[in-house]
Amino acid sequence: MSDSTDDTMTQAGPEIVTFGCRLNTYESEVMRNHARSAGLDDVVIVNTCAVTSEAERQARQTIRKLRRERPDARIVVTGCAAQIDPQRFAAMPEVDQVLGNQEKLQPESWGLPPTEKVLVNDIMSVKETAGHLIGGFEDRARAFVQVQQGCDHRCTFCIIPYGRGPSRSVPIGGIVEQVQALVKAGYNEVVLSGVDITSYGPDLPGAPSLGQMVRRLLACVPELPRLRLSSIDCIEMDEDLWRLIENEPRLMPHLHLSLQAGDDMVLKRMKRRHGRADAIAFCERVRRIRPDVVFGADFIAGFPTETEEMFQNTLRLVEECGLTWLHVFPYSPRPGTPAARMPQVDGAVRKERAARLRAVGAEAEARTLAGMVGRSATVLVEKDDLGRTEQFAAVRLGTTAFPAGSLVPATITGVTDGVLVGSPR
Repeated sequence: MSDSTDDTMTQAGPEIVTFGCRLNTYESEVMRNHARSAGLDDVVIVNTCAVTSEAERQARQTIRKLRRERPDARIVVTGCAAQIDPQRFAAMPEVDQVLGNQEKLQPESWGLPPTEKVLVNDIMSVKETAGHLIGGFEDRARAFVQVQQGCDHRCTFCIIPYGRGPSRSVPIGGIVEQVQALVKAGYNEVVLSGVDITSYGPDLPGAPSLGQMVRRLLACVPELPRLRLSSIDCIEMDEDLWRLIENEPRLMPHLHLSLQAGDDMVLKRMKRRHGRADAIAFCERVRRIRPDVVFGADFIAGFPTETEEMFQNTLRLVEECGLTWLHVFPYSPRPGTPAARMPQVDGAVRKERAARLRAVGAEAEARTLAGMVGRSATVLVEKDDLGRTEQFAAVRLGTTAFPAGSLVPATITGVTDGVLVGSPR
C-alpha cells in the first residue's frame, strides 16, 4: 500500500477531484494539462482511489453531488477504483465516461469525443511508464514527480496492484528533466512518488537502485533545495540510499514507512516481507545516522485473525520505532483479495482498535512537537501563514508576508492546537 488517503482535493477548471495518494495528485495534474490542451473547459474529472471501500463510497457520493452542481458538465471517472471495477461507475447515470489508469495519462483520450463510455485496458499488460513533464501544480508549495508505477508484490489485503499493474520505473533522464523544469518554475520542494518506490529500477537498463537514482538526481539538479520521499519499504533499502540519508541535507529527514502491523503473525498473514524486528532495526539505524529524522507510518487495525495480543504488539511498535505521523486504516475487506476470505474481526472491534492506535499516535505526535520548541527550522510556506518544517510538521508563522512555496528560516516558539508556532528569523 502506498501513502494513500481518503481526502479529496478540488481545484478549478478543468475541475478535478482527487482521492487517494500523492501519485494520484501528480496524475491529476497530467490530466489537467491534457484536458486543457484538448479545450475541455467543461469537464469534471474524478480521480478515484481503491485502497478502502470507504474511499470508493466517497467517490460515488462525490460524483452524484457533482452532477447536481454541474448538470451540463462532462463527468469523467478514472483512477484505481475505476480501473478495477469500471462497469460499476459506468452504470451510474451521472457518469459520461470511465477511463483506465493507462488511458487517463494519454493525450488522445482527452482529444476525442466520448464515443465509448468505458476505455479501460488490461493494466497487467502495461510494461513501461513514461515521465510526464508538468510545468507546475495548482498547489504552489511543493511538486510531486512520478518515479515508479505499479507493484509486483501481493499483500493479501491489497487490491492496488490490480489497479496499477506491474512495477515499472521512469528512466532517470526523464525524472531529472521533470525536476529541472519544476525548479525552473520556482518549486523549492519535490516529492518523489510511486506505488512502491523502493522497488525502483530493476526493469531499467543497468538496474539502478532508488538510492542511485536519487544520488544522480541531486547531482544533476544542484539548485533543488529540498527532496522528499513519499513512502518507503524498510526491507528494500539500498546502500546508496543509506548514504544519502546520512550525508545529504537536501534529502528531508522525514520518512513514511509502509509497516501495516507490528505483530509477526499478522505481518506473515498479510504477506509482508518484513518482520517486527526489521522495522525496529531500520528505525534505529536511521535515527543513529540522522538524529533529526521523524517517521510516519501506515497501519491497518483489525486485520483478519488479529487478536488483542497481536494488536498490542502494533501499539508497542509505535514507541519502539519512535513513530510520529500515523496513518491508520481500520481493515477494509477488498473483494478478490486473500484477506477477504480469512476469518474477519468484528467491524466494531476494527474501529475501536483504529481509534486506540490513532490515540497512541496523537500522544507520540504531541511529544515530537513539544521537542521541537526552541529549535530552528526552515519552513516551506503552503498557504497564508501555514507551512511545513523539514520533518513535515505543520507551522504557523503568524504572518502572510511570504508567498506559497517560499522557504522561511524560523525559530519554533510553541505549540498551539497541535500546530507549531514559528517566528521568522
